[in-house]
Amino acid sequence: VPTVPVKNLTGSSPVNPALAGITGILMSAAGLPVCLTRPPKLVLHPPPVSKSEIQSIPGISHTCRKTTKKQAKKGKTPEEVLKKYLQKVRHPPDEDCTICMERLSAPSGYKGPQPAVKPDLVGKLVKCGHVFHLHCLVAMYNNGNKDGSLQCPTCKTIYGVKTGTQPPGKMEYHIIPHALPGHSDCKTIRIIYNIPPGVQGPEHPNPGKSFTARGFPRHCYLPDSEKGRKVLKLLLVAWDRRLIFAIGTSSTTGESDTVIWNEIHHKTEFGSNLTGHGYPDINYLDNVLAELAAQGITEESLAQEKD
Repeated sequence: VPTVPVKNLTGSSPVNPALAGITGILMSAAGLPVCLTRPPKLVLHPPPVSKSEIQSIPGISHTCRKTTKKQAKKGKTPEEVLKKYLQKVRHPPDEDCTICMERLSAPSGYKGPQPAVKPDLVGKLVKCGHVFHLHCLVAMYNNGNKDGSLQCPTCKTIYGVKTGTQPPGKMEYHIIPHALPGHSDCKTIRIIYNIPPGVQGPEHPNPGKSFTARGFPRHCYLPDSEKGRKVLKLLLVAWDRRLIFAIGTSSTTGESDTVIWNEIHHKTEFGSNLTGHGYPDINYLDNVLAELAAQGITEESLAQEKD
């Protein structure tokens, strides 16, 4: 039976109910059954929770974490950093370098600030096997975060430990005694992110310029299941590596120099999924695990953090 949403049933405006009524008459005339319904309601937050109802998460120490400072690889030149990820190629294949788009058999076409590497040297990344001008790889590294890691521009394989440029802030996490839609068998993990506005550092798009931080504190939700706790542990690694947020241009408002999400999706709706940022969503936990893996954060990362 098709449903016809009716808005403002108790309001003063007769327009929406009238349109629904006309639609219902036309459908009835065509011999179609009609069922008038109210539109579903957006539920962003859980019912009120007292402090005594909030619980810490078993197996996870503390309930709050602040941004750690970037772990820069000091004393190493870009050439020294990249050397451990590369093998030299004496006879380059007959194909283009996907960074500068010149043939690998010809010198690099990179025209920016010149690295201290000969433009005709070619190297192969050891894990994925993709081949580039060394000149181009060093230039790409210099234009990035310079944190001792490298990400293949062709297949996104990560070498080393990738870190981001997330500005300083705080991440809180605890259990609340309410269930998410689709997860009625468990309680809920609530994450609260809080990042204040500030001034951009040297790793940000416009160093020295102020940045805004809209919509904070941001509340996000995970089921308190085995897989939900696994996701939380990996999100804590992402937070420590400054990968959850970045400074850039908002895709929703168009505002520049503001704090934005950084390719790791979160659920910010508690009791509905009208915007696609809530529950039920049977694929979400698997999807976010894949997004974390794309940032180099897997179960192996948890062992590395302990080490």
